[in-house]
Amino acid sequence: MALEVTVITVRDIFQDEAAKKGRFTDEYQKLSAQIILDKQDMAKLGAKDGQSLQVQNAVGSIVVAARTGDDDPHPGIAFMNSSPWANQLVGDDICSAKNIKASVSPSNENVTVISEILQRIRS
Repeated sequence: MALEVTVITVRDIFQDEAAKKGRFTDEYQKLSAQIILDKQDMAKLGAKDGQSLQVQNAVGSIVVAARTGDDDPHPGIAFMNSSPWANQLVGDDICSAKNIKASVSPSNENVTVISEILQRIRS
């Protein structure tokens, strides 16, 4: 099952601190390669925290970890930290980087690692 969402990219102080230690660290990946979904949307997907989810749109596709949001209900709205993972869904129109239409579905794949993202960019 796929769920249509609007992904909003955000800045995160903890992710920024992890980036200072290195963008190839496990800590940076854990904080960056995730999508935060509403509790109701997680239930619709049958997803649990930490489960791999594929996020895709006409621009690209990426596998990230699911996380249930702590905020007030926000069905249909997902959040991703500004990162190489979120950037895989952004087209040439830089204005779209804050408001990304995408489809989210459970995945059996592992979370995409940053080295794979770098290879995509180089290709």
